[in-house]
Amino acid sequence: MAKKFSSKLENEIINVRRSESLDANQITDLIRASTEGIFGRVNVIYLLEKANLALTVCTEKNVVVAHAAFLDYPALDFVDQASWESWLHENYDSSKCTPLNTLFMHLFVAITDVAVRSIKELIRTVFTAAPELHFILLFTLQGIDLEPALEEVFKPLKCLKSSKATYAAFVCHRHDHCPVLYVRRARVRDHDDLIPIFTRQDETLINTYGEYFLAELIDAQDEENHAVVCEVGGTAVGFMSLSSDVNTEFLNECFELVPFHGLHKPHPDDLLAQPVVKSPSEPSPAPEREINSPSSQRPESSSSQHSAESSTQSTESKEFAKDKQSTNPALENKVVASRPTSTGSDTSQGDISPKINDPESFAGEIKCQNLKHTSSTSRESGKRDNFHPVYKGDLNAFCIQLFGIDEKYETRSMDFLPYAFQLYPEKDFCIITVPRLVPEFPLLQTFVRVGPRSCSTLSQELYVFHRSGLLQSFVVRPAKSSDMVGAEKLVRTLALQDSILKDLQTYNQARRDADGTAVQALVAEVMSQIVGIAIVRNEEEIEYIRSHYNIEDFVYFNHHQREEHGHLHHFVLNPVFQHYIKHFFKEILRLTYKSCLYYPVYPSKEEMKSPCAHSLTSALHYMVPVRPRRQIAYPLKELGINAPSRRVCEDQVSYALNHTNRKLTLEPKVTINAQIVVVGASDVGISFLETLVFCPHLRFNNITLVSTHGLLGNKAPSPQHQAFLAKSHCYNDKDYALMSLQSWVNVVVGKMTGINRAAKYIVISGGQKVPYDHLILCCGQQYQVPCPSGADIGKLVNNRELSVTPDQRFTKEKPCNLFTLNDDEDCQHALHWLQDNFINLQGNAIIYGNTTDVYTTAQTLLSLGISGSRIHVIEPPLNSIVTCFNNFIIESGVQDALAKAGVTLYHNSILAQWNNGGDTNSITCASFTTDTKPFKLQCLVFFSFYPKKVDYEAFKAINDACLVFDGCLVIDKNFHTNDAAIRAAGPLTKFARRYYVDELSHSNFNSKEIGFQLAAAMLQLFDPTIESVAELPEKLDHLIVMYTAPKVQGGFLPGEHYYLHVAKPGISAPLEIQKAQLHYGEEFITGSVKDGNYFRIHLNRYSMVETITCVSKQPFPVSNYLCLYGQHERLLNGLCARFAENLISDLYSYFKEPWCMAIYHDRFIDFKQEVRQILASKQVFDVPTIEQMVYKLVSDGLSLSEDPQEYLQKQYEECGYKNLVERSVLNYLKYNSYHLPMYAQPGMI
Repeated sequence: MAKKFSSKLENEIINVRRSESLDANQITDLIRASTEGIFGRVNVIYLLEKANLALTVCTEKNVVVAHAAFLDYPALDFVDQASWESWLHENYDSSKCTPLNTLFMHLFVAITDVAVRSIKELIRTVFTAAPELHFILLFTLQGIDLEPALEEVFKPLKCLKSSKATYAAFVCHRHDHCPVLYVRRARVRDHDDLIPIFTRQDETLINTYGEYFLAELIDAQDEENHAVVCEVGGTAVGFMSLSSDVNTEFLNECFELVPFHGLHKPHPDDLLAQPVVKSPSEPSPAPEREINSPSSQRPESSSSQHSAESSTQSTESKEFAKDKQSTNPALENKVVASRPTSTGSDTSQGDISPKINDPESFAGEIKCQNLKHTSSTSRESGKRDNFHPVYKGDLNAFCIQLFGIDEKYETRSMDFLPYAFQLYPEKDFCIITVPRLVPEFPLLQTFVRVGPRSCSTLSQELYVFHRSGLLQSFVVRPAKSSDMVGAEKLVRTLALQDSILKDLQTYNQARRDADGTAVQALVAEVMSQIVGIAIVRNEEEIEYIRSHYNIEDFVYFNHHQREEHGHLHHFVLNPVFQHYIKHFFKEILRLTYKSCLYYPVYPSKEEMKSPCAHSLTSALHYMVPVRPRRQIAYPLKELGINAPSRRVCEDQVSYALNHTNRKLTLEPKVTINAQIVVVGASDVGISFLETLVFCPHLRFNNITLVSTHGLLGNKAPSPQHQAFLAKSHCYNDKDYALMSLQSWVNVVVGKMTGINRAAKYIVISGGQKVPYDHLILCCGQQYQVPCPSGADIGKLVNNRELSVTPDQRFTKEKPCNLFTLNDDEDCQHALHWLQDNFINLQGNAIIYGNTTDVYTTAQTLLSLGISGSRIHVIEPPLNSIVTCFNNFIIESGVQDALAKAGVTLYHNSILAQWNNGGDTNSITCASFTTDTKPFKLQCLVFFSFYPKKVDYEAFKAINDACLVFDGCLVIDKNFHTNDAAIRAAGPLTKFARRYYVDELSHSNFNSKEIGFQLAAAMLQLFDPTIESVAELPEKLDHLIVMYTAPKVQGGFLPGEHYYLHVAKPGISAPLEIQKAQLHYGEEFITGSVKDGNYFRIHLNRYSMVETITCVSKQPFPVSNYLCLYGQHERLLNGLCARFAENLISDLYSYFKEPWCMAIYHDRFIDFKQEVRQILASKQVFDVPTIEQMVYKLVSDGLSLSEDPQEYLQKQYEECGYKNLVERSVLNYLKYNSYHLPMYAQPGMI
């Protein structure tokens, strides 16, 4: 409990924050003997892991002075956590306590001097974090006195006469610390109280409407326009202006309001579906349902059905409202505060929400509200449905025109809504529009965000709230057989309704599947109506999840029992109650005795094959996406019985994993509505999106990807078409499945053709406009159609005599049999064309270019069974002195393989003409000039990999927008163009000339790292947890960032050789020149290209791995070899010494040995960092650390009489570093033993 430390703390500034695991030791130090008397014996680490809300009070120096932990069930062993409510009501005067409004204190400790201050701040913070919370309960044994600090906030809870409880109960009420606000009509005299709230952050309203705009707004109230305020102590602290004048026609044009019935009352003459014109004899087609189609998720729209159900529901809603006014007048006094915001004309005409008393009408919307790929399909060019329903019924919504509240009370903003709906008893929806760049304030967290239409360029977000959302009788309980009728109504419009109902029936009949897996079904109920369903099973693959996903970013795995992990199969909730999603999760965990829930998102093609399909959950935004872990490619044959278990190393269908746990149920996310548009699905663009999406505490609502062929990885992979191009090994189809970017990102299929910087939108092919607040250009460079030089080979012209540059743009129509392969879609198209028009015919294939893609394409053609004599590889002159392989041994091996296959290779040849200068609709022959005499070839298909540069349409869009273009798009070191709203990265860009690095650009670095750094720069605008970076001194401002991740290239080369090259990023130089340098280092080579077992590893002057080159006839584990880059040779089992002793004859076999599995582990980097921290820590007073000693030795600042290495070894052992490092090694191997069972552990022998 309270522990006395120092009287100086009485005047210390203290802060309340979420508890962290690192606080455990300091919290334990605060526990006194009296703590056990009140709270029992407490395991702090366990409590921090399982608490719904754990808060720590600390000083400015982060010294913990107090802590409190709260759970959703009492800390009593004899009370079942799933049924505490009945026990509580039977023994105490607690009829108002429900799981929605009650939490239980399980621990409070504090330093005596600040105990009272701390407990008050903690309690205030708890009530602020949970707006629905009204009671905090504390139980102690009878006769145990509370500490003075607890007595300040807790009052005894009366026991019932029939009670046999042996515990005393205490209660802390919201109204004593953070009361519900009183709301009333605004009066003109409130003006002076309110105007500072609006002017504190912005004076736009005063400048636009005058100094007394609030007084005029209040004075102008009538039946349609109202103004209300919330007050504290007689002072108005918040204001809301309401109007029933809503332009629903405009809102329906801009937003997807069909699920909300267009914000109108149902009417028999409503036109809800596009009329289908058919002949009298033509049968009516059955409606098709697609899982990801918004239309399939909309409610059925029978006019009579809507009329009947709506009238019943609106009557119930009105009766409920009247009943609340008569039986609970305190509702009129509920008011809360929110940060000052103002909206313009769009807000006054704003409109939000569907009719809430109709659960069925919202069931369909559940899927399309939160999952981005549902709306992405409507953004694809040529696939939009332009039909807008016509509504004849009365307007069913009012809007919030203006809203502002003192920041101190903003978490109680929802207290305005009961009074607002009383002013409009005939309206079911309240709507508000806010600018996209305005941070989401607490009032909006209770509203439902409405997705914009694909054609909308409105810079506003629309939010809607239904009257029924005010209901607080939200009860979650186990399902019963009698719930089937209500469940059928709720899910009848969902594509997977049969699966949901089948699982519900299974639970009601047997409580488990046929294979014995336990099934748990829960329903959410409001006023005896089923508004939500959840189906949970035990997570049987928890070992696989732990080993393949970074779940330990969110939980300490060892503190959770196997049966506490649950698999969420279905989650359906009426969007009217969306603000209860986290409470629903909290109740699922409590009632099913789980501590963690997992929800997989399979690729669409795999989900349809799954025997146990998952419904698309509307709660995805309330879970956190879990990053996949890089897996070791185990040599199972070599490891034998020392290989990991089957559950760890088996290959399953890849899926993206989402997660929630007890700690996350009361942890908010920061919502970001800014429109972020990424142009180009390049490695840079995908890495940027990945970084944003996997920020667990941020929710991006408006990320859009514009790509010529959409998002990659959505089609079934084909080994043949994927072999056409060399690989960067940044992403593959499995990576796309593990990320499921389509769940979070809107995808627009098309090519950018224009940028309007003033209006902030881009134009894509077809004329569609895509608005942006932040534009990210990552479209890179592409292979272009080559432009013939036009030389007449009849005159025996050579390359030196050409009068035009071969890099000019081809302006005619692209020949039908010419292919420029830039992505998988292009390769797939080329493969199909070859199968239909080339393989079984006679004619030549010409491959033109000098990149690695030329040779991978040649091998692909050979793999398709095409004779080598039909393939001609034409290499134009190099633009630099570095070849694509930069290794003469490999170049010779590839050329030998081509010659052996019968492929003809031409060097230094420039395209002169197609079809002898005639029509180029289809290429029949091509002529080339060389350094000597020209030549001509017959041609049936032409593959061009030259030149590679910025696409002309992208260039034109950039240039017409007046963005600086100097061969490439010019950026600064922070990715900025000359427009602050536009950033760019990747090969599309170059650094401004003021940096004096014209030869260096992003193309010299790893694209995945570039994308990550670009996202890191963007996150500084959105992430409140990132501290602002101090600006560099002017002298250092012209330095660019040097990236460290290696450049990787791989592919399938002629001779059926698998190829990999890993090299240090930066400016390339010919290998011969590198070897001639004084500090080149040393290299080790085994095997040969001819034998198909070539392996070259290069160590720099510091004995660190700097280059890896592999050419092999057998596939090899690329992901493993990438881990070798940057490692010291001593970590590679003394590589140099073993080579010197001729102990290594084959590096492929060497790197399959069990000792190197730990280096391939994804957490080996963290382990190295931990060891580095140990060596940098001071273990003995007045003795420098090992790191400091090494630094002094290197800088000649330490003179020794003995050998430096022996001296360091002696200090390493005597100062205790050796024991610490050894302990760290053993902990690393023990904690990751499920991945590394091949290492012996202490006690095994």
